[in-house]
Amino acid sequence: MDELDLVLGRKEPVADGVVCLTLRHPKGLPLPAWEPGAHLDLLLGEGSGGLERQYSLCGDPADRSALTVAVLREPESRGGSAFVHERLAEGDTVRVRGPRNNFALVESPRYLFIAGGIGITPIVPMVAEADASGADWRLVYGGRTRASMAFADALTGKYGDRVDLRPQDETGLLPLAGLLGTPQPGTAVYCCGPEPLLGAVEEQCRPWDAGALHVERFAPKEDPNAGPRAEFEVELALSSRTLRVPADKSILQVVEEAGVPVLSSCQEGTCGTCETEVREGEPDHRDSLLTEEERAAGETMMICVSRSCGPRLVLEL
Repeated sequence: MDELDLVLGRKEPVADGVVCLTLRHPKGLPLPAWEPGAHLDLLLGEGSGGLERQYSLCGDPADRSALTVAVLREPESRGGSAFVHERLAEGDTVRVRGPRNNFALVESPRYLFIAGGIGITPIVPMVAEADASGADWRLVYGGRTRASMAFADALTGKYGDRVDLRPQDETGLLPLAGLLGTPQPGTAVYCCGPEPLLGAVEEQCRPWDAGALHVERFAPKEDPNAGPRAEFEVELALSSRTLRVPADKSILQVVEEAGVPVLSSCQEGTCGTCETEVREGEPDHRDSLLTEEERAAGETMMICVSRSCGPRLVLEL
């Protein structure tokens, strides 16, 4: 996937602990096209320890002059958000990869959008597209406090009572049972936010039609059914090589150590950068990205975390 060096044209606070970054081409050239739900890899480079982080695009897809992301200053940051908030300045060069979309907006007559905290970022352009299409939609947006909720005023100012703001210190937790307790045929549910919210929404949506719920995670989902890590063999079909993957290493680590180039980023099965085609064998999916249908098909896997159910896999590498 192509990488670009862009210029940070504007950095502005949009809520408590949240800054919005507007990135532009240094020569004013058009930037890559994208659709709602897409994210951008920021390769933070020197001074950050070589960190790569993924942030959802929250601007206007029709505006090819800029790519916009919003970044929350995480209290327990591993370095990415701290670097963005403390070190990045207007005029700096930022290398990016993408955009890439693992959270695409499907066509539907009705949408229910549920956002928690910084999870509002991919939802903003989705709401705009749903509104422009004439679909019936509603957004329920929760946050710790009203001041911490990025884009809240802009959303209510533009869409009025279709946007239901729910600051936790004023209204408590989101009323998920009321929102999702009765399945609504023909409604696509989109949710992004912290893991407790995603888990609760998934639980409420179990009676819904398959494929009705769409979620995006910022952190890996714990899988209580994950079995022990066993050794297995992986054949690289394009490289004509066979490698042994020990229990204490990922496929990605073994492949990289063998000198085979593979794109990767998050190393935890949430971004999709290392998604690889499976030619033979049954993957042991341990990512937080593929749907149940995609897992059952076994056509691709995230080699940074997923393993093999059997003694051998053949991959398109």
